[in-house]
Amino acid sequence: MYGADPHGALMNAVYRRQRHIYNFTRRYYLVGRDDLIHRLNLQPGDRAVEIGCGTARNLIAIARRYPGARLFGLDASSEMLQTAQEDVNRAGLAGRILLRHGFAEALSPELFGESPSFDSAIFSYSLSMIPDWRHALAAAGAALSDGGRLHIVDFGDFASMPRAAAAALRSWLRRFHVVPRGELLDALERAAPESGGELRLYPGRYAFCWSGKRSSAVF
Repeated sequence: MYGADPHGALMNAVYRRQRHIYNFTRRYYLVGRDDLIHRLNLQPGDRAVEIGCGTARNLIAIARRYPGARLFGLDASSEMLQTAQEDVNRAGLAGRILLRHGFAEALSPELFGESPSFDSAIFSYSLSMIPDWRHALAAAGAALSDGGRLHIVDFGDFASMPRAAAAALRSWLRRFHVVPRGELLDALERAAPESGGELRLYPGRYAFCWSGKRSSAVF
């Protein structure tokens, strides 16, 4: 069972209390999430899954922006999913957003009782918390349809920030078991001109937002 897994237990311990204030506190430093939502460009009937959906803040916003899309959310924390389901129900979107408890590395449409592949797979500040993030990306790619797109927003490498500020930020993030994936950003930057993906860097290289077809992934 997921609850017996060390990572699932850790996520529950981290978010058992934080889930009640998560949306309010994270709005100030999880930059780029709304940019990602704008870039999704979902069409009626498209199927999008968010891996590490947390409180479903993004999924609710996506549902409102793209009323014809079908949405799915996966998270390792049953505590976060409790808040997510409550918020989805409160928003009147339970018929359009389906949530499941599970790990990113095991993502598949079958986890949701579905068979068609997804048209979009979304990682919003979750890869920096997934220990085996490479396998998570591989699973997301495998769950996408031909021409399906990956969308990632996450912390950058802080390379353009003052060294002391970057070190303090990394130390603070470690308290929440967050590890920025600088090697992922490096790979995206090297491949960006040829891959067809779209990469946006935020000031100080604090964060990045990337969107691209499954075939253009370089991970």
